[in-house]
Amino acid sequence: MNSPEPGAARGAPVVELTGITKRFPGVVANSDVNLTVHAGEVHAICGENGAGKSTLMKILYGMQQPDEGSISVNSSPVRLRNPQDAIQAGIGMVHQHFMLADNLTVRENVLLGAEGLHGIGGRARKRMAELAGQTGLHASPDVLVERLGVADRQRVEIVKVLYRGAKIVILDEPTAVLVPHEVDALFDTVRSMQAQGFTFLFISHKLDEVRAIADTVTVIRRGTTVGTADPKTISSRELAEMMVGSELPSPETRESTVTTREVLRVHDLRLDTEGSARAALDHISFAVRAGEVLGVAGVEGNGQTELVETIMGMRKASSGKVELVDAGGQARDLTRLGTLARREAGIGYIPEDRTRHGLLLTQPLWVNRILGYQTRKPVASGPLLDISGARKDTERIVTDYDVRTPGIDVPAGALSGGNQQKLIVGRELSGTPVLLIASHPTRGVDVGAQALIWEQIRLARAEGLAVLLISADLDELIGLSDTIRVMLRGRLVTEADPATVTPTELGSAMTGAGETDAAADGPDVSAVSESDGEQS
Repeated sequence: MNSPEPGAARGAPVVELTGITKRFPGVVANSDVNLTVHAGEVHAICGENGAGKSTLMKILYGMQQPDEGSISVNSSPVRLRNPQDAIQAGIGMVHQHFMLADNLTVRENVLLGAEGLHGIGGRARKRMAELAGQTGLHASPDVLVERLGVADRQRVEIVKVLYRGAKIVILDEPTAVLVPHEVDALFDTVRSMQAQGFTFLFISHKLDEVRAIADTVTVIRRGTTVGTADPKTISSRELAEMMVGSELPSPETRESTVTTREVLRVHDLRLDTEGSARAALDHISFAVRAGEVLGVAGVEGNGQTELVETIMGMRKASSGKVELVDAGGQARDLTRLGTLARREAGIGYIPEDRTRHGLLLTQPLWVNRILGYQTRKPVASGPLLDISGARKDTERIVTDYDVRTPGIDVPAGALSGGNQQKLIVGRELSGTPVLLIASHPTRGVDVGAQALIWEQIRLARAEGLAVLLISADLDELIGLSDTIRVMLRGRLVTEADPATVTPTELGSAMTGAGETDAAADGPDVSAVSESDGEQS
């Protein structure tokens, strides 16, 4: 990752939070938090998931009301009763979980509720085009949001905020969906906007990124401000110790547990794209063996999501075969089965977007434990649900996976993102799967939750679990994987050895660096070998 140039000199305070306290039943989310943000700076807020960062930002954006404390914007006391008040005060927020209507176009999402600013005609289109260029949004304004990848959805959110005139922008885990070169592009945009007078509150658990982009860092631990630091003089290790009191975790796997027994076989899988000559999946073949983590790297939108969803039965393959092999070597063809049948066959699934495909946010934790397992013990007894069993096992998951919650009757939407993710990981590994499909398993979680998830995957791998790992975190891919395959334009184009490949080399392979033309089979990168895409 390139280090950006230093930002503009700090101006006068534009946001001052004093003595902010917020209580919920059974938990104090914020306790006497103090924060001062100066004009023209990128001010990072760091802390574990559940430390109170998101609650604090929701208070600043008018989504929550503090029980105690005061807020000043541009040295004037304000009462932010709702997001509209925040917008009128010049504050915008780009949420980690996007606030978009999937069934509306990009233009409609941006204009919705802001029709009076620039009209709905030529002036509006011109302003949107300017902002799209500024933020790197290349999607057509007429495309439905449901057709966009996660990275483009985020860019639409940023355009929405800027369109409404925000000068103070809250970015909640903005790099969670981005690969390194996209992070560099985002940081370039942020620095450029700083020069134009914008101020940013940057919420992140990625300490190297915080130190690269921030001018000031404030650390929150268990709802309380514990200190402010200069990212140019503090190390990532010191920041981690401020956050969680421990060293940075490492995804490194030191010993091999790979066996010769294949568990998942994918043969000649193809998924055609409606209205496009290029297939979303172009004759994909590979196998995952017991005790193996097969990592798949790729820039967002090159087929990783389609691959996972086709294996899970969420999309219907145009051709090809998906097989699950039992311990006796008998292969079961899953190609025509539905998602539930595939899960019952022994596939665990950590989805790319936990709020869309992993949880029922309005339902309590014990109900979410049942999802995908409603026909199996301990949450089912014959044809009936076993509510007592579901509750008891949810309590076990909460304990074993350190899910920080007042109780199992709390709705999943009340948990922080990291605790939601730990609940999902606990649920999926509790089903004794033979294959785990883990799609961005540590996206948007802090260093403590990240370490726990990595350790659980390592332990399950050592016990013979086959893992298909999709991740935009190259250090995670290199550290956890036994083998890495690279996806480019719907094809598996290269294979890399995690023991020798570097993040830079892997990033080059992901972007097709070294190709001589658009039809080239794959990048020419040392430590990354060419692959014909056939099953080995």
